[in-house]
Amino acid sequence: MALLIHLLACAFGLGSWVAVNGLWVELPLIVNTLPEGWELPSYLTVIIQLANLGPLLVTLMHKLCPGRLKERYVIYSILSIGVLSCILLAFFWDRTTVVAGASHSTAFFIITFFLSLVDCTSSVTFLPFMMQLPAKYITTYFIGEGLSGFLPGIIALAQGVGIAKCVNSTQTGNHTNNEDLWSLHTEYLPPNFSTEVFFVFLAAMMCISLAAFIALNKLPRIFELSTENLMPDMTEASTCSGLDNPGAEMNKEDAKCQGEGAHESRTLPICAKHSVYQLTFIYFLVVWVNSATNGLLPSVQTYSCMPYGNLAYHLSAALASVANPVACTIAMFFQNRSLVFLGVLTVMGTGFGSYNMAMAAMSPCPLLQGSVAGEILIVLSWLSFTGTLSYVKVMVGVILRDQSHSALVWCGAAAQMGSLVGSVTMFPLVNVYRLFQSGDFCNTKCPL
Repeated sequence: MALLIHLLACAFGLGSWVAVNGLWVELPLIVNTLPEGWELPSYLTVIIQLANLGPLLVTLMHKLCPGRLKERYVIYSILSIGVLSCILLAFFWDRTTVVAGASHSTAFFIITFFLSLVDCTSSVTFLPFMMQLPAKYITTYFIGEGLSGFLPGIIALAQGVGIAKCVNSTQTGNHTNNEDLWSLHTEYLPPNFSTEVFFVFLAAMMCISLAAFIALNKLPRIFELSTENLMPDMTEASTCSGLDNPGAEMNKEDAKCQGEGAHESRTLPICAKHSVYQLTFIYFLVVWVNSATNGLLPSVQTYSCMPYGNLAYHLSAALASVANPVACTIAMFFQNRSLVFLGVLTVMGTGFGSYNMAMAAMSPCPLLQGSVAGEILIVLSWLSFTGTLSYVKVMVGVILRDQSHSALVWCGAAAQMGSLVGSVTMFPLVNVYRLFQSGDFCNTKCPL
């Protein structure tokens, strides 16, 4: 029976961030279809930040009406909304409407907002519910949360990306000029399975999570009867994510990563209190890392990768999604709390991010465009950028968890502030001032 509860807890955690992670890894296949084109990621970063309205409302309810808000009813609601939104996305993701004289992906943006609302709100509702179960099941829940980022990346890799080819479009000349006009346009061969099928897969993952949650609610006494400990006990899980105060929750990677990494610190001695200068440095890391990973770089990933081809963009998005939970898992077994080490790791991650940003600024003609070496470099750079900074996020959460509860609350606030500043900063640069230029696989001519 303990095995059954562990499986249900894992399946429940699967629905935490699977929808938003799925959207990011599917962008390489839809960015050329929707009218926003290469600007699409910058819109998504802002929409995800707006969806933090959900956690804010939950936090206010906990503060203003203590004990009145029942997490299980909120979870039923958001998981149902998640299932419905994924199904609607499969049918309406490419529908456009004319707004202010321009075509926009209104349906895609609205559905994305609700999916983001579901995933952001899960950070402040799923774990409080899991606290009602014995601590041994929290570990399994975090495994499911990690799979919510891992599985979409693996499915996206299996889906593949359509190979681009140049097609000659010939137009017959008019009556006064018999010369034919010709031009090249890019045509993408279909992937192994369609975008609609991928979104149905996301809906299925949400259904599995909803079914697991229903089962966990229908079998309350089994929790007490299941005494076999299949996973290592985790008595500190509740504090690693700031669940005493839901307002302490981080953005999408932070909540799951810090939860996965923090519980391993129970075998280590509690760290001594840090000085004011050390805490300032730690919070600077929180703001900067979240600003880079949740706002600055995701907004320009298309400009950074697309000049090298759809395959480079596809691998960068999918492998980065896989790198995040892998980095969280590494942090569970290899913990280094040294601020010097974390600072060096942050500098390394920032270096990889700077290369990605530089290639985006040089779009549509970045370095080594058209060469295999250029494609390999950009994929490895995005993979290293995500992996190194994800590890820093985990360890910063572990350090502040042991510092005090209020330190973790401020960590959540700093993470949200960094993510918001990064998204808001990049949106006008990409969509208003047009500092980043898109190109075309067939018609863009770059100097040698």
